Amino acid sequence: MPRKIKVLIIDDSAVVRQALSEVLRSDPMLEIMEPAGDPFVAAERIEKEKPDVITLDVEMPRMDGLTFLRKLMSQHPIPVVMCSSLTEKGEETTIRALEYGAVSIITKPKLGARQFIEESKILICDSVKAAAKVKVRKITDARARYQPAKKLSADAVIAPAGKTSMARTTEKVVAIGASTGGTEALKEVLTRLPVDIPGIVVVQHMPEGFTRAFARRIDELCQVRVKEAENGDAVLRGQVLIAPGNRHTLLQRSGARYYVEVKDGPLVCRHRPSVDVLFRSTARYAGSNGIGIIMTGMGDDGARGLLEMKQAGAKTFAQDEESCVVFGMPQVAIRMGAVDEIVPLAELAARIVAQRN
Repeated sequence: MPRKIKVLIIDDSAVVRQALSEVLRSDPMLEIMEPAGDPFVAAERIEKEKPDVITLDVEMPRMDGLTFLRKLMSQHPIPVVMCSSLTEKGEETTIRALEYGAVSIITKPKLGARQFIEESKILICDSVKAAAKVKVRKITDARARYQPAKKLSADAVIAPAGKTSMARTTEKVVAIGASTGGTEALKEVLTRLPVDIPGIVVVQHMPEGFTRAFARRIDELCQVRVKEAENGDAVLRGQVLIAPGNRHTLLQRSGARYYVEVKDGPLVCRHRPSVDVLFRSTARYAGSNGIGIIMTGMGDDGARGLLEMKQAGAKTFAQDEESCVVFGMPQVAIRMGAVDEIVPLAELAARIVAQRN
């Protein structure tokens, strides 16, 4: 039997600590250490026994989560999953925490919400298990560097592509999928793009609410426009649409015009939004005009969809192992034969630019 992943929960709310403990204990691969009510207590726990993963609250008395994260990552790096409430301040602070080295985000259990639906358990436990696979690095600059449920396929949201008659178009569309480590990787790619690149649709596994703050943050740094996708948004040159958390986002087409459909649906490959759903819809409606990119992340979401894109004539890329935080999703896609080219993170923007005409 593999060694269990030791998890330390840091949160000032006793209700949240208990709720998170119950959720994480539901996974036999996870072992819960005695939770800590604030970072000072947590530091004492860590001195005695080092956890494999920490879940960290954003807002706490005595020392806030962001300050503790910066100290931790500059002295004794441990994979951290931020646990945040769905407030505007919480969203913005948590996005900053990802820049400071946090691995991913989970949403804080609402007070009194003691019963979690099965998919919430899956998402929280998977985030923690993904974090355990990350090799965190010490950050010397205090400002930071730039029993499982049945896993559904994309069939649950969109049927496999068949032969369809469409208006001819030469307009390219870029579909990108990422998970663990993807927020910083996407920032590196998108900030290097010129304004005349083809329209881009991105699925980054994040909870509901945080994709809006993430899109705003990236938009401030880019030449291209970046926004959280809304149902019916046109896919335009010089614009990046980020799939909203907890909603599947599909490429659609009316004549020669591309747009996105944002919809509910079951978890696909244990995620909503799912990269497989985006890639399959891109295979169907863009065909050989599609460009598919699968980036850092745990699991296999996107691998089958990328293969469908390649079979439809699209050009497909995968981020290389060395530059990935977790070489899961790209590795599966490569093994399936879905990838035309394996590319370092620093070169992905250039590949997009080269395919724009």
